[in-house]
Amino acid sequence: MKIFSLCVLLTITITATAQEKIPLRLWYKTPSRNSWENALPIGNGRLGAMVYGNPEEEIIQLNEHTLWSGGPNRNDNPEALAMLPKIRQLVFDGRYKEAEELIGKAIITKNSHGQMFLPVGNFKLAFKGHERFTKYYRDLDIERAVAQVSYTVDDVNYKREMIASLSDSVIAVRLTASKPGKISFIANFSTPQPNASVITNTSHEIIVAGSTIDHEGVRGKIRFTSISRIKSEGGSVTVNDSAIIVNKANAVTIYISVATNFKSYQDISGNDQTLAKNKLDHAYSQSFDVLVKKHVAEYQKYFNRVTLDLGTTDIAKLPTDERLKNFRNSNDPHLAALYFQFGRYLLISSSQPGGQPANLQGIWNPSMRPPWDSKYTININAQMNYWPAEKTNLAELHEPFLKMVEDLSETGQETARGMYGARGWVAHHNTDIWRTTGAVDGALWGCWNGSAGWMSQHLWEHFLYSGSKKYLQSIYPILKGAALFYVDFLVKHPNHDWLVVNPGMSPENAPKAHEETSIAAGATMDNQIVFDILSTTIRAAEMLNTDRTFADTLLALRRKLAPMQIGQHGQLQEWLEDIDDPKDQHRHISHLYGLFPSNQISAYRTPQLHSAASTTLIHRGDVSTGWSMGWKVNWWARMLDGNHAYKLIQDQLTPVGTNPGGGGTYNNLFDAHPPFQIDGNFGCTSGIVEMLMQSSDGSLHLLPALPDKWPAGTISGLRARGGFEIVSMEWEAGKIAKVIIKARLGGNLRLRVPNAMKNDNGDLLKPSSGNNTNPFFYVDETPEPIISPKANIQLLKVKETFEYDITTSAGKVYTLLAK
Repeated sequence: MKIFSLCVLLTITITATAQEKIPLRLWYKTPSRNSWENALPIGNGRLGAMVYGNPEEEIIQLNEHTLWSGGPNRNDNPEALAMLPKIRQLVFDGRYKEAEELIGKAIITKNSHGQMFLPVGNFKLAFKGHERFTKYYRDLDIERAVAQVSYTVDDVNYKREMIASLSDSVIAVRLTASKPGKISFIANFSTPQPNASVITNTSHEIIVAGSTIDHEGVRGKIRFTSISRIKSEGGSVTVNDSAIIVNKANAVTIYISVATNFKSYQDISGNDQTLAKNKLDHAYSQSFDVLVKKHVAEYQKYFNRVTLDLGTTDIAKLPTDERLKNFRNSNDPHLAALYFQFGRYLLISSSQPGGQPANLQGIWNPSMRPPWDSKYTININAQMNYWPAEKTNLAELHEPFLKMVEDLSETGQETARGMYGARGWVAHHNTDIWRTTGAVDGALWGCWNGSAGWMSQHLWEHFLYSGSKKYLQSIYPILKGAALFYVDFLVKHPNHDWLVVNPGMSPENAPKAHEETSIAAGATMDNQIVFDILSTTIRAAEMLNTDRTFADTLLALRRKLAPMQIGQHGQLQEWLEDIDDPKDQHRHISHLYGLFPSNQISAYRTPQLHSAASTTLIHRGDVSTGWSMGWKVNWWARMLDGNHAYKLIQDQLTPVGTNPGGGGTYNNLFDAHPPFQIDGNFGCTSGIVEMLMQSSDGSLHLLPALPDKWPAGTISGLRARGGFEIVSMEWEAGKIAKVIIKARLGGNLRLRVPNAMKNDNGDLLKPSSGNNTNPFFYVDETPEPIISPKANIQLLKVKETFEYDITTSAGKVYTLLAK
């Protein structure tokens, strides 16, 4: 039987190897027409564009990362502090609906509920007669970050190439034809911005200039300028009041620059006209080929760090939309790898150092009234955007989000003091480019105050991967401020000897037992986040040898937090009370924060909680909104159940509209909430890493949740805590054949693997013993859970693994082979 299985495996491997390499491209046989969700995204972190690829009318929809409504503002509610004691008493008394009503008046803002991320407009190219096209093809090459369209009209082959230049900060478009004098079109620009004008000039430019709109009482103070300049090779170029006409050119290059007056959330003194012109002039002096060469080099500096090969089948030769349609019922491991790398492509394209973080739609939005204002929802979605950053070797791209946390730690101090009488800083469930920290949208969502504690974990994670004490020193005041808020905000529960968050909530669930409101005291997610920020600050103080008295204060507070509880159904309780409904399938499963992204729930350290988390996941079901399914991939990977994690990838990679009651994926591989939210893309990319590598539970765990569908493969470039990098890893028949690990910082490498390993020189590895001595792998002990006497806990069976301790030196590489 073993010989037969091996023969089958070898046959599959040989077949996959013999096949031609399928490039990492999204490609299609049809134009996107008027469907934004069929258009293809390009971006350089500052500029985003959606390329429609219509032969007769190309549309390039443009965004710029600082083009937002409104201006500098605050949205705190000054009534909160006086009403806080009454709100707390109502919650403790179980009068949740009354508490919700008072929160709506006294905590939720009476001013701006957040400003909107807005589009610049549409650059259009009209080609007479090109509706008669044949041999159509368009693609997005995510190995080079270049989009292209090609087709034939009569006997002429036309080609368009588009980039959002990472090196020169413009959008560049190249038009060519197989015969000279065949490129003729009319270029114009339309903008939905009511305070903008569109003009042309004799320099073959279309200029859009204006200011953004007022919103919710906040005056629009962003000024912007967009300049599109056409460079024609041969033919003629003429200009009228609203368009540029190119006639019988051999080739054309179009350069598009956009800039605003935004400098920071409190400084809008920039000169948008000068900035736009300078960027355009610099790019215009270079040929398209030069721009592409520089852009690809800059892009691949990030992208090429990680490779993933899960095998290839013949279905990989089909267009992307057809592969998406067939994925649930076919074996297409290459599409899973493509989707993984597409998430990395989107992060590179929407989040660059010095820029704004990726928002709910990344950097791509066509609407003046975008869903949820296209802001930063910081009770899950913005954090999910950055889950792949460190582990997929894109640490620099984490910087915009980390800088936003730093900004919020400044603006959130006044909110903490004015609304809650607390020191430190606080943020609620939403923010925008102006770094507002007040509570918005309504009591059911808005009064949640866990964002500071959660977002601060990203700063800590950045340190755990880099090991830079200098960086830790710089972020310590932010960590301390987030912890200090809870020192002042936590209150004793009248029925328990616990300190709890009140008012708090479990976003955004509203159970019947709580009068259909999410308001609570001591919700499990709140307890987990407070545990994390207190633990993180204690560890940071220890590593910096500072603030010992404050750390002791936090340690004493942490002992008084409510532990996690396992309820009557064997589930992880979402609330202090055992009120969970096994039929509840709400998209938010916030109390599993302790499983992922936190590490408070572990298959190896907390088996009872691990079992309870599994029960909760089963109760909630699989199919949900897109981002929720992305989170579930990570949860099931942490459950060490690769097959269930893979099933969630199948659910996510299902065409939108075909998952009853749930999300899915658009043809351009954008995640569908629906509508489009980019967090599901990033969540699934993170989840695929968690299936192949984890480093949050005291060891570097390889192949922790490998599904049966991926029996063999290779991956390179993943990063783990403690500065370890997977230079390459090969597995066959579900077992590691070879792994090469670089130790950037040195120290003990505790390695957990599915099969016995040895050094490449044949020496046996030392089995692990005791706690991991590497400080970057330190795990705080999770308090023992309280278990309902009605609970029937069936501990989950965990696959056998091998665990080794390897002493490493900084900068050295270690090669291990299957024993």
